[in-house]
Order: sequence, then C-alpha cells, then structure tokens
Amino acid sequence: MCARTDPLPRARGFTLLEVLIALVVLALALLALMRTAAMQTDAFAELRERTLAGWLAQNVIAETRLANPLPAAGRSNGRRRFAGRDWRWELDVQSTQVPSIRRLDVRIATAAAPATPVVQLSGFTGTDLQR
Repeated sequence: MCARTDPLPRARGFTLLEVLIALVVLALALLALMRTAAMQTDAFAELRERTLAGWLAQNVIAETRLANPLPAAGRSNGRRRFAGRDWRWELDVQSTQVPSIRRLDVRIATAAAPATPVVQLSGFTGTDLQR
C-alpha cells in the first residue's frame, strides 16, 4: 500500500457564524420589504379616498348645475353617504365678472375630520355656458 502524504481534506460547508450573519441580512431585507409594502398600502388607501372625494365633488357640481343653471351666490353644505363612507361637502357659489356665469368651489372632507378637506374642486355654470 501506498502511504498518503496529503493531509485529510477539510469538510466544506458553512460555519455557524456565517449562517447567523446570513440570517441577519435576510431578516433586515424582509423588514425593509414589509415596511415598503405597508407604505404602499397606506398610499393606496389615501389615493382611494382622494378619488372617491373627487367623484363626490364632481357630483355636487353636476347636481348644482342641473338644479339651477344660475344659482345665487352664497354657501351651502351638507352630508352625503357615498361609497360606503360618510362625507361632508361645502359649496361656495361666487359671482364672476360676467353676470351670467357663476364660479362653484366645492370642498369635500370626511365626516370624521370635517375641517380638513380631502379634495377641492372648482367649476363654472351659467346661462351662457348652456348653449
């Protein structure tokens, strides 16, 4: 038999320290992904709320135009249940330099925070715009 002069080959694999470091890196990456997902969820909810409030503002302007093509200047407000939520709306009708045209400013807020508008939308109505 031939005598071996080579030392025994070392076993290959990861040490416990390398495994722990890899787990820490993986945990940090997963935490960052979870935080990003949570931020995206919050942003989506805010975008949904602004979209619904915008639709409601357009409805208020359209209903005002249909009810009276030349409404009197002044303010009005109310509550509306829309898309399963309670909203507060405020309509400000202003005269313009053209006597037959009115400016309509609508502010939409949630019923829970009526002092903070979610959406503000302006439109115009008048007898000259009906042709």
